[in-house]
Amino acid sequence: MERTLSSDLFFDNTSSQAQAALPLRALSNLLLWQRRISSRHQLARLDSRLLADAGISEAQRHAELSKPFWR
Repeated sequence: MERTLSSDLFFDNTSSQAQAALPLRALSNLLLWQRRISSRHQLARLDSRLLADAGISEAQRHAELSKPFWR
């Protein structure tokens, strides 16, 4: 006799795996947002000489600093 899994069991397992991954994705997003905030604070503190050394124009800096942390 052949055993088969019901579709209910399969989908329940997948949804519980997806639910388990949610905290990891949330943590990953929080860490990414924190890095963006930190790097933009550092960018805001650079003077024109350091910007030129990095090859960043004032317009590029302004565009980056204007972005919300989630982008």
